[in-house]
Amino acid sequence: MSHIPVNYPAEKSALYSLAAAQIAALTDGVPHLIANLANASAVLNEAMQDINWVGFYLVEEGRLVLGPFQGKSACIEIPSGRGVCGTALAKNETQLVYDVHQFPGHIACDSASNSEIVIPLRKNGQVVAVLDIDSPSVGRFDREDQAGLEAIAKILEACF
Repeated sequence: MSHIPVNYPAEKSALYSLAAAQIAALTDGVPHLIANLANASAVLNEAMQDINWVGFYLVEEGRLVLGPFQGKSACIEIPSGRGVCGTALAKNETQLVYDVHQFPGHIACDSASNSEIVIPLRKNGQVVAVLDIDSPSVGRFDREDQAGLEAIAKILEACF
């Protein structure tokens, strides 16, 4: 498979629609979870502007363990309820954080990160992983990002 450069649109709904279509095409019928998540993180890293980390944490024995990602090295394990990712796991809901420095218990894997969004991925209603995206800009993520990323998470849930 050769890589064809894509010019992603600036308009968010179009960007997420294109990224979702790419991720769906890459993962459809592919029975390899890690490969699917690796490709999804690569697509999102290429598609999204003003981010410095994008990847997945997988649930193992009630905690999050680092999975495929794009960016600097990251925290390996995150307990449920701790930090933005652990809170998404514990509450089973998206965490949209305008300024991570105002988030109680934030775990700073990269001191350059200033805002974050974490989307749970579920199987049978239970969180099996989270999609975590960080930005160096305060307020980078909004409800439109949340809607687009939650739609992508639904595609990826079929991989579990």
